[in-house]
Amino acid sequence: MDLRVAAPATAPTAAPASDPQARWRDLVDRRLPEAARARPDWPARLDQCFARILLDNACGGPWRESVGAPAWANLPPERLGLAIELGEAVLAGRADLDLLNRRSLLWRGRGRAPAAPDRLVASGGLLLRRWQRGDDAPFADLNADPAVMAHFPSLRSRAESLNEARAFDRRFAADGFGPWAVEEAGRFVGFVGALRMMRPMPFPGGERPGAGVEIGWRLARTAWGRGIATRGARAVLADLFERCGVPAVVAYTAEGNGASRRVMERLGMRPDGTFAHPAIPADHPLSRHILYRMDARDLREPDLPGGSA
Repeated sequence: MDLRVAAPATAPTAAPASDPQARWRDLVDRRLPEAARARPDWPARLDQCFARILLDNACGGPWRESVGAPAWANLPPERLGLAIELGEAVLAGRADLDLLNRRSLLWRGRGRAPAAPDRLVASGGLLLRRWQRGDDAPFADLNADPAVMAHFPSLRSRAESLNEARAFDRRFAADGFGPWAVEEAGRFVGFVGALRMMRPMPFPGGERPGAGVEIGWRLARTAWGRGIATRGARAVLADLFERCGVPAVVAYTAEGNGASRRVMERLGMRPDGTFAHPAIPADHPLSRHILYRMDARDLREPDLPGGSA
């Protein structure tokens, strides 16, 4: 006879919002597996599968390539926060778990990646190409330049720049497009390209992680004022709309970033209001962003004046 007394059943206690590590464990160990029982269409059932999917998408590639185990204890808070946001979006029906799983598996060599060219050539012979290891040092220098990063909350360390460069190039394997390294006269000068927005964003079309596409750029000071961002972005937009079949894109930047806003307007993008960026504290001077949109039919022919950004 078993004389052990069963403990009374109690409802599980939700993890405190102030403890992101506890929220993460509760999300992947309990809440997502419980929800999966009612979702036979989901590609994952077990805690380790949910953790792989969310962490890979938060890290932009296999998570073990950028952080040591256990990931929940070693991830930078911003990355862990993004993984939690993705999980919450899945539970709320605002994120496509199939899409997130496919991206994770493609990064891990399982499945067939969308075909992407090795390079694009923009007007004036500007070269947009896939990333190379030789880009690491100049990219880190660019990300450590206060002038370049004036409209970002902080500078990037060399380790952060390396992880960002690897994640950028892996976007091509998962999505068929990504941020292209820009080369002028044989020198790396930054990037111009497009990304699926994996963070839920507070504007129409941005609520579903992975559904919307953002175009953006970041260039070294030596590349400013000569139309490189605009020429590169035009080539990227043509590739997105034609080869990739993307129907529309957005771009956004801090309200005070007049140079980037002028590029968006030269491209024919139209302003569509402002929003508080969810990754920046509400009281930060860079919190307020302005949103621009463009549909495939809006792409303009080149009409660059001299001295543009």
